Amino acid sequence: MTRFLASLAVAAFLFAPAPATPAPAAPAIRVPLITGGEPFDSRSLIGKKVLVVRFQASWCKTCAAQAASIQRLYERYKDRGVEVLGIQVDDPERQARAFLQSHGATYPAALDPGLRVANRFGFKRAPYTVIVNKRGEIAARLDATANESLLVSAIEAALKPPARRRSPTKVS
Repeated sequence: MTRFLASLAVAAFLFAPAPATPAPAAPAIRVPLITGGEPFDSRSLIGKKVLVVRFQASWCKTCAAQAASIQRLYERYKDRGVEVLGIQVDDPERQARAFLQSHGATYPAALDPGLRVANRFGFKRAPYTVIVNKRGEIAARLDATANESLLVSAIEAALKPPARRRSPTKVS
């Protein structure tokens, strides 16, 4: 009987799911906004809001094609604890402003001409979207192929409270 219980304990240990690893912490973003207002500081959102960081460019055709959906997401979620930040990569300010204006973007936006911010988030090409949960962890990274429904799913998942960890059951 003792051997059986020991074997059972070993089997339970071997086949137990691995503990979830925490999501990686998002790098802090502190940038002056080209859309006016105070400088943007992502650290002020921790514990308060989900952050959607959208890396885009005026020269990017996919960015232009998806611009209306980013604005819709901003309008849909701005009163639900979600902030959208557009980061214009490799764009001169004049072109970045023209892009935002031509697409009716009303969300905060900043420039990242040397990709200093983008590279810290694993940027490869525009568009690239990163969802940061309220704990300041990267919840999702979505590349150029991400459509509006994928973005909605990622935002909704980030808005959900974290699952409570159950304490291990005691075996007597």
